[in-house]
Amino acid sequence: MSTFPTERTVLLTGAGSPRGIGRYTAGYLAERGWHVGLVDIDGDAAAATAARIADRYGVRAVGVGADVADRDAVVAAVDALEARLPQVVALVAFAGVASPVPYLDLDADEWRRVVSVNLDGTHWVTQRVARTLVSHGVGRIVGISSVSAQRGGGTFSRTPYSAAKAGIQGFVRSVARELGPHGITANVIAPGPIDTDIMGGTLSEERKAAMAADGVLTRIGTPRDVAAAAAFLISEDSGFVTGQTLNVDGGLYMH
Repeated sequence: MSTFPTERTVLLTGAGSPRGIGRYTAGYLAERGWHVGLVDIDGDAAAATAARIADRYGVRAVGVGADVADRDAVVAAVDALEARLPQVVALVAFAGVASPVPYLDLDADEWRRVVSVNLDGTHWVTQRVARTLVSHGVGRIVGISSVSAQRGGGTFSRTPYSAAKAGIQGFVRSVARELGPHGITANVIAPGPIDTDIMGGTLSEERKAAMAADGVLTRIGTPRDVAAAAAFLISEDSGFVTGQTLNVDGGLYMH
């Protein structure tokens, strides 16, 4: 069993949105001693977020821009981050897009847009980072699915989103099986409704209450709920947990 290096870096995709889970998680992990590398379609937002994190938490942080659906761009982004940060030990692939389009109105461009960012993007960044993790014999990979994948939608996004997020679960399980012998774990977080912009903008109190009513708790989730789950799954102590999906959904889906 390989141990973590003293100086360790986590890479996060989709960490530029001001109210996003990725950005919050980056700060949450930095506060706990992780150096952070950020990838976002908005390179300026990623760089600004990294600068704030470095200043606030005293860690090394770098942000770069890339479309995760573009393999070459992802490889270049990870190459750039690795050149400027300590050993990469973990990846949390938050980058994703929503899609509220009804199925019968869905066209080819919308299907491809949603699947390419959510599923293809998770694959390309995972493959690139996995090469580094395998070379060191230790690492953690976390993909982000959704309760929509397990319940067939029912939140904000619809069919292409649910399909792509379900694909992430099968993808990560296969990665866990292949990379386990190399000291790498791979797991999934499946959030329920979380108070972020991907839910269609700032949520009203009435909309939050309606969403919470489907679960067993009396609130919807917060970025901190997901960040804490990510912190566990990339921790050194989670080394015997792999191929699993951790629902962070207030009991919306029990399995």
